[in-house]
Parts: sequence; structure tokens; C-alpha cells
Amino acid sequence: MKTSVLSVEGMSCDHCASSVKKALEALAISAEVDLTGKTVTVRFDERETAIEEIKNAVDEQGFEVVSYT
Repeated sequence: MKTSVLSVEGMSCDHCASSVKKALEALAISAEVDLTGKTVTVRFDERETAIEEIKNAVDEQGFEVVSYT
């Protein structure tokens, strides 16, 4: 399993956090959202899911992944 931290712009409320978390969980990815830090920590299997898929899932919710580690 790989762990990455995404910096996400545009998240400002619990609804935002919930929509991001649900979108990632639909991809079978564990996600922890930190609204204060505007980050999402994800745990995923690189053999099954590419980081680009994760970024796209966040973007499709109306937010922007500006960086990740």
C-alpha cells in the first residue's frame, strides 16, 4: 500500500470533505480529509489505482489537487 498526501484547493466545509471522501471510497481508496490543512491523505494499491485516477476523482468533485507527495 502506498500513502500519499494531496494538497487540495477549494475545500471549505464538511460537505466538501464528505464528497471527496465518498468519491475516493468509490475507487476503494482509504481517505482522510483535513479541512484545516486542506489535505487529503490517501492509502491505495498502486497496482490497482494510479495517482492520476485519484486526482481526477477529486477534480470531478469540483476541487483542485495542486500537489501531492
